[in-house]
Amino acid sequence: MTHLSSFILCLTGFAALAVAMDRPQHDLFGRSLPALATAALRVGGAASLLGALGLLVAWQGWALGLVMFSGHTSLGAGIVHGALIVRQRWVARSN
Repeated sequence: MTHLSSFILCLTGFAALAVAMDRPQHDLFGRSLPALATAALRVGGAASLLGALGLLVAWQGWALGLVMFSGHTSLGAGIVHGALIVRQRWVARSN
């Protein structure tokens, strides 16, 4: 259950960080979000990643916890990146 919880935290953290960037904002919403919303997304994304790190380190210690965190962040970032690419291609194909 800890793996799933930390993976969900990593996935939501990277999703928030991705939406905090200008290009995905324009692709998803057609405009830039207000500066306060962008800052909140950045802080929330970072907090989510730190929460996942804390959860894994508390569960397995620093040595194995950092290795697990590296794997979870790699998978989470890859899924978010892939989803943004697939969405952009799907939108371009439907136009």
